[in-house]
Amino acid sequence: MIGRLLGSPILRIELWHGFLLAALIAVLVPLRALDAWAFLLGGLFMGVNFLLLGYGVQRLLSAFAVKGRVRAGIVLLVLKFVLFLGLLSGLIFRVQLDARSFAIGVSSLLAAIILERLWASQCGGA
Repeated sequence: MIGRLLGSPILRIELWHGFLLAALIAVLVPLRALDAWAFLLGGLFMGVNFLLLGYGVQRLLSAFAVKGRVRAGIVLLVLKFVLFLGLLSGLIFRVQLDARSFAIGVSSLLAAIILERLWASQCGGA
């Protein structure tokens, strides 16, 4: 079971993402180069968004989709949509965030995807 979970590219990307967030917090926050809360909010938003999208689509497009899996996929995608609307409503109500720190948190997911693909190509993975 654990080997199967670690075989999931979605989970590996999330692990890389968590590692990058932790490393950047450890290095850049003490230097006062980042606002920790805005950075973590951007990283957390993208991590949860990616996780819900990845598993939601995977459940919906499964070759042997049964009613329970389709329902679970729809629920995950609705949660993703609600999360997105929540962030937009927060921006509408003018939540004060450091835009640079938030953008770096969001961009860390892209870096995690690149790192996972480089790691998979070196290890002979898909």
